[in-house]
This record gives sequence, C-alpha cells and structure tokens, in this order.
Amino acid sequence: MRRAVLSVFDKTGVAALAEGLSGLGFELLASGGTAKLLVAEGIPVIPLEQLTGFAEMLGHRVVTLHPAVHGGILARRDVPEDVADLAAQGIEPIDLVCVNLYPFEQTVARLDVSWDDAIEKIDVGGPAMLRAAAKNHADVIPLCRPADYGLVLDELREGDVSVATRRELAARAFATTAAYDSAVTRWLSGGGELPDTLLPVFDHSADLSYGENPHQRAAYYTERGARTHLLARVDQLHGKPLSFNNLNDLSAARLLSIELEGPACVIVKHANPCGVGAAETIEEAYAKALAADPVGAFGGVVVLNRPVSAAVGEQLTEQFVEVLFAPGYDSAAVEALARKPGVRILDDRERRGFDGSEWDVKRVLGGVLVQDRDGEPDPPDAMKIVCGEVTPALWEDLLFAWTVVKHVLSNAIVIARDGQTLGIGAGQMSRVDAVRIAVEKAREHGHSLEGAVLASDAFFPFADGPGIALGAGIGAIIQPGGSKRDDEVVAAVTEAGAAMVITGRRHFRH
Repeated sequence: MRRAVLSVFDKTGVAALAEGLSGLGFELLASGGTAKLLVAEGIPVIPLEQLTGFAEMLGHRVVTLHPAVHGGILARRDVPEDVADLAAQGIEPIDLVCVNLYPFEQTVARLDVSWDDAIEKIDVGGPAMLRAAAKNHADVIPLCRPADYGLVLDELREGDVSVATRRELAARAFATTAAYDSAVTRWLSGGGELPDTLLPVFDHSADLSYGENPHQRAAYYTERGARTHLLARVDQLHGKPLSFNNLNDLSAARLLSIELEGPACVIVKHANPCGVGAAETIEEAYAKALAADPVGAFGGVVVLNRPVSAAVGEQLTEQFVEVLFAPGYDSAAVEALARKPGVRILDDRERRGFDGSEWDVKRVLGGVLVQDRDGEPDPPDAMKIVCGEVTPALWEDLLFAWTVVKHVLSNAIVIARDGQTLGIGAGQMSRVDAVRIAVEKAREHGHSLEGAVLASDAFFPFADGPGIALGAGIGAIIQPGGSKRDDEVVAAVTEAGAAMVITGRRHFRH
C-alpha cells in the first residue's frame, strides 16, 4: 500500500486531494489540524503521532522531525542498504508528501506583529519534510501548492506521476523553501545595510510576447515582499498585452511622475523622458509635455498623475501612444481612446508612488550591481547660488529641471521653462554634445531659449558646455559642481550675466 503524509497550514483543496488519494488506495497520515479536518470530512486518516510514537511537543515546534517520517521519505527504493535499514527499524516507505508552510511573510507584514509571534511562524518541520521529499523525488511525490493537486491526481489515475512532473514538483519545492528562507533572512537583517548575501525572490507575474527584441524570451516578475510594484492594483482597460519595452518605459515614467507634486504629464521613449509638463491643470500639463517634443513623443509611454478628463482623452486620440497610465479616466475619455486598438490603457487604482526603500539592482556579466535607489529629492536649502540672481520663478524652473534630469540617461542635460521641458540631451559620451543636442532639439521644435534654465546631472569639466547654452540664451544653470575647473565655469556664467546653482550632489543614471 502506498502512503502519503499530509501536513498543511493552508488547507485549500486538501480534503479533495486526500479523498482522491484514499480512493487510489493510499494510506493517509496527517498531523494536527490537517488530521482533524480530514476526520471531520469522513476521510480515513492515521494521526502522525501514531506513526512516530510521540505526541507533538514544544508548543507544536516538534511534530514531524522523526526518523519514522524522514526515514520513510528519504529511503531510496533501489538501494538495498536503504531498504534493509527501513526493515531493521520497522519503518514503512512514504510515497507522497504534501506540505505548505507557516505564513511567515503574511505574519511579519502586519504592523502590530511582535517579535515572538514572528519567530513562531518560522517553519522548521515543514521545510525539512518538503526538502526531503524533493531530494528523493524519484520515489516520493513532493507537493507544496494546491494548484498542483489536480495534476498529481490525474497522473496517478493514469498509473503514476511522470519523471518530468516529479522533477518540476521538486524544483518548485526547493524554490518554495529557498524563498521562505530568504523572507526570514530579510526580516532578521532588517533591510537597512547592504547584506553579505543578497537573497531577493521574484515571482512570475506574466509572460511577455518577447524581450527588447523578438528573438529574446521575456517575462515580468515581481519581488516577493515588496510593498508595491510596477503594476500593483493596476487595471488594463483596453489594448494589447504589455511588452518588455512597454514595462521598462512605464517604470521610468512612473519614477519621474511621482516626484512631481502638481498636475503633471511625463512622456517616455526608450527609457528617457522626451517631454515633461507641469501646470495648474492636467490638460495644460499634457499639452506642455506633448509640445516639448511632439516628434519624440510618437509611440511613447504617457503617464499622467491626475485622472484623464474627456478633453485630454480626445487630445490623446490624435497622438500615437503605446501605453497610457493614469489614476482614473472619465468614461468619455475611455470611449474615445478605445477607438484606437493599439493603445494600452492602464488605470492606477493604487494611486500612490513607490516608497524608495527597495534596492536598485543592475544585472552585469556574472553578477549584479546593487545600490540605494536614487529617489530622495535634494533639499533646496543645501544648494548654493554661486553667481547671478535667482528669482522665485527661476528657482521653480531650476528645481523642475533638476528633478527631470535625474531620470535622463547620462550624460544628461535638460532645458526647461515654466514647468515644461524644452530640450533634452540624453546618453551622450560627451557632456558638451548633450548640451548641443538639448539646444538643437529645443530650437527644432520652435522653443525660445531666452531666460530658460539648464540642468546637468553631473559637473561640467570645462566651460565649453555652459558656453553653448549661454550663447543660446539660457538664463540660469543648475549642476552638482565639483570639477577642478568650477571657477572657470562660474566665471563664464557670471560674464554672460546668468545665474548658477551648485547642488553638491550628482545624479548619474546608466
């Protein structure tokens, strides 16, 4: 007779599994609450303590940690010495183990959880049994999630569980225990310092049609334990499935938009903002963002931080938009936008940003680079005016440009005025080239640069970059400073009758 051990915290579907196994001739052993549930359902079951000869002890800390359990699980049926050991100890083999673990992550997510409560939700026996079954999956079926119960029963009814399915279940079991240990590690370490060993866990959220290019496979994974994520509480109201590039651009746009407090619109293309607008109304903000670079905005991701009105919805129908993201839509706006089959309309039910506490991780050959996310706004009172006069209106423009430039690939230059980006130079090897491109882009779209401001994500190594901007009419510059030639740059700005602010902090983005 084949035997199964059932010991689950989440009892979803376990009665149906037990009934199916019993019908297939399995002898069922179960612990504690699982046994009580099966008895109440009228399913024949042997309490695990009858197998071990010991009642559960230490406040349920020791239940399944016994040779009668682990010997029955780990014994290799094709190894004579293992079979002899079982016979000598009077232990019967176990052919299926169904275990899911204490809800540690849900417990520590509670604001009122005590240290003792959290410690008691660290499962020991469950992971030990699951790992043992997964190790010996050639002889033992490891089950750790209700979604697999039906599959296993179906294959057993056909004769036995296939080798391929056993390996898949074993991999899932080890992934489950690894993720569980990672959660405990993160909680114990507190997440404050860069750890000696980084143990992030990501769960598959969606398959994507392909990656950055059609020949690359891709999927979207969300980090286990994260307070929120890119698509948390986001409803897709219309359009095709989201692609890899859609999500990458959406992330860039959302990270910038949450730093803009008033009504604002961010348009991103290839992970760079191509138009950003801030205004008194969302209608005006969108108009500013689009007018900043209407050519670059073609096929971009548009993020608004206020609900989309009917008027904005109609305006958006005149633009080719890949993804539209906003915290709510007027019904007339959705109706208008739905006439365009290509646009993906996303409704942000979360209506809040990211908390910035997550690590920023970049994949490199054979490893990852880990850093704090560059999400904290720079305090204006730490910035210094090194030349010229900065009026309140100019300050507002400088801070707006400084906020945007953080989100542009380095070397990065942003020219702005009145809550609108006018020209953006992104991802250049030379900073002077980035200035030249930003100036040319602004002129290309008919923007006057007289009295506009310029932000640079890092210092100017020479006065040539500022010289180009000043010659085009730029009235104020904001930059980190720190170059050996800062004095030459300040002198050039002073001579041009412009103003300059040194922030003391750079914002590279690679």
